Amino acid sequence: MIRNGEIAIADVKRVLRRYWWIPTTAALVLAGAGLIASLMLPKKYTSSTLVLIEQPAVPKEIVRPVITDDLNQRMASMKAQILSRSRLEMIVNKFDLYPQQRPTAHMDDLVDKLKSTINVELIEPLAGSVNREPPGFNVSVTFDNPQLAQQICQEITSMFMEQNATNRVDKSNKTTQFLSGKVEEAKEKLDEQDKRLAQFKSAHPVEGPDREQANLALLAGMNTQLDAATQALTRAQQDKTLSETLLGQQEANWKASQTGQQNPESQEQELATLQDELSVMLTKYTPEHPDVIKVRSRIEDLKKRMSVAPGPKTPPAASQVTLREPPSIQQLRIKIRQDELNIADLTKRQAQIQEQIRNVQGRLQASPVIEQQLKEMTRNYQTASDIYNQLLKDRASAAMATSLEHEQQGENFKVLDAPSLPSSPSFPKKIVFVGGGFGGGLALSLGILYLLALSDKALYTERDVELCLKLPVLATVPSFDVHAQGNSVKTRNTLKYEEELASKA
Repeated sequence: MIRNGEIAIADVKRVLRRYWWIPTTAALVLAGAGLIASLMLPKKYTSSTLVLIEQPAVPKEIVRPVITDDLNQRMASMKAQILSRSRLEMIVNKFDLYPQQRPTAHMDDLVDKLKSTINVELIEPLAGSVNREPPGFNVSVTFDNPQLAQQICQEITSMFMEQNATNRVDKSNKTTQFLSGKVEEAKEKLDEQDKRLAQFKSAHPVEGPDREQANLALLAGMNTQLDAATQALTRAQQDKTLSETLLGQQEANWKASQTGQQNPESQEQELATLQDELSVMLTKYTPEHPDVIKVRSRIEDLKKRMSVAPGPKTPPAASQVTLREPPSIQQLRIKIRQDELNIADLTKRQAQIQEQIRNVQGRLQASPVIEQQLKEMTRNYQTASDIYNQLLKDRASAAMATSLEHEQQGENFKVLDAPSLPSSPSFPKKIVFVGGGFGGGLALSLGILYLLALSDKALYTERDVELCLKLPVLATVPSFDVHAQGNSVKTRNTLKYEEELASKA
């Protein structure tokens, strides 16, 4: 008797000895049913192939690939493209699939049916490997005809290989074209920056920061020239003043001599003036200078005239009046004229030097602003140049990668195992169906035996009696029934329990 759903080992043995035929019959019957089902169900054949993903022949450090997206994403994209309606419809028409269903079924239904027979599975990388990208993938096709399964698997594999090669070449070409366009744009910007920089330098040839020291040296030289010109102008003005003084004295002496009235005081003044002029000239010229010699000769002549005693005055009517000025006066007039011309030239030269000094000072004052503008334009030019050079490198690298793709030296797919021609069906498998039927029969029989054990209310042991009556067992009487051998003996309490049941009934 089973209490609270608990089955003891003795109960299991008792049930199996009594109902041994139930699990045997159920297992054999369901195993036979599985065998019959495996023979009756339509056969399905699976053709599979292994495709290896080969890495580029040239290392990535030498030629940088232009396609750097994740392989899982690319495989998902290629799978969606290959298993699209248009591609699968081509396969249906090419191999004339589902000929019996095509007149009545819609093409979308046939495409979905074919799509359910195709399985693409990526191979997981080895544990601990640095590269987590899958090393390859499996393509399997399950169909009711082994030859068609092999042909469809071959077609799908070829589509993957062609799609991969086409995608890589297209992306490489588009990348190269894109970079070529960017290179042209960068070149135009670089030429524009170069033109602006050249125009700026041509507009400020002497105001740049590299000309600052030269402008300072030029300014110092011009200041020296200005000082020299100022000193020369001062000396010329002094010479003119002295010549004018001498001219006035000599004119007075000459006029006095013409009228016969020689004034000794005028001669002394003229002598003092000539001596002053000689002193000034000696500060500027050497004693052998012609002007110095000329002034000395005039001083000597004047001293001789002053040393000669004056004779009796002749009346003006008896003297011979000379109308022509003496050479000394004419020379003084010429010298004054030269001094005026020299003063005019020196004044003009001084103005020119001052104007040049103002220009140089303006350059020096404008130098910081020009330097800032030049730095900004140079920085823009350098940035444009760096972008242009980088784009040139990227375009060259993309062109090399495109060349590798055209030569099939980049990442490509390689069929490691050709699509197999299945010799035995992949569905249904006899061993699976027979084993499943046998196991199902055993499970079903165990359930039946458990229900039978639960429905048995008989008391077979002392423990069953004590649990049921909650009374201790005092004695047991063995059963002498030949047919009841193997069963437990009934106790007095059992008999008493049966009598009580009968009286109640």
